[in-house]
Amino acid sequence: MNALAYSFSDSATMLRRQLRHMVRYPSLTFIVVGMPVVFLLLFVFVFGGTLGAGLGGVARASGTGDSRAAYLEYVTPGILIMTLAAVVQGTAISVAMDMTGGVVARFRTMSISRASVLTGHVLGSMVQAAISIAVLLAVAVLLGFRPSAGPMEWLGVIGLLAVASIALIWLAVALGMVTNSVEAASNLPMPLILLPFIGSGFVPTDSMPGPLKLFAEYQPFTPIIETLRGLLTGTAFGNDGLIAVAWCVAVAAVSYTWAMRLYERHSVH
Repeated sequence: MNALAYSFSDSATMLRRQLRHMVRYPSLTFIVVGMPVVFLLLFVFVFGGTLGAGLGGVARASGTGDSRAAYLEYVTPGILIMTLAAVVQGTAISVAMDMTGGVVARFRTMSISRASVLTGHVLGSMVQAAISIAVLLAVAVLLGFRPSAGPMEWLGVIGLLAVASIALIWLAVALGMVTNSVEAASNLPMPLILLPFIGSGFVPTDSMPGPLKLFAEYQPFTPIIETLRGLLTGTAFGNDGLIAVAWCVAVAAVSYTWAMRLYERHSVH
């Protein structure tokens, strides 16, 4: 068996470890899955009537004239990105627990691929993200969300969410290693959960004042959300698709490089 095959085998072993942790300690998974659902219910049923009425022609109300239905259609893509941000927080905590608890130090004494330790975290978080997104979409459909996406659009949605997940999860891995405590690791990803609010996730950026509008239009999450919204509901998203992919690739490349350097630095101590 060559080095690449060993790396794949070791990564699969680390993935099984992460999946067993998810089964053995389900509370974190419930929080990751439950928080976006709570936000969806909160914004649709508490704020949806008022905010949906103010959307005008930005969102279609599924032909019913129901402002709450219009807002459900508008806000779901933003909650999808918030779901990924919630997964990121759990990933940072998990990585920090391994780094500060001596688990990684013990792995280094074994004959396993170094990259597999981090890859196991990334793959496990990808599974968690897929479960969370599936649950959120199921709840949205139960509430009345009716996407107009065809097969190609759904492939685009899945592909964009996968690329965004990889980028954010590798960022979480780096954040989990750059800290010296689990508590700090749990706080560092918090801005990622807030970014959809300061973007087009919950209201159109045109409704924001000058400086805030400028930030909202050019921050990474806005083109991702607009692309998801366009693919799911048929609204135009122009160049946002290319910008979204570019942001994801850039964040993934920087985060992967940062995470691997941090891991190697820990390895020499």
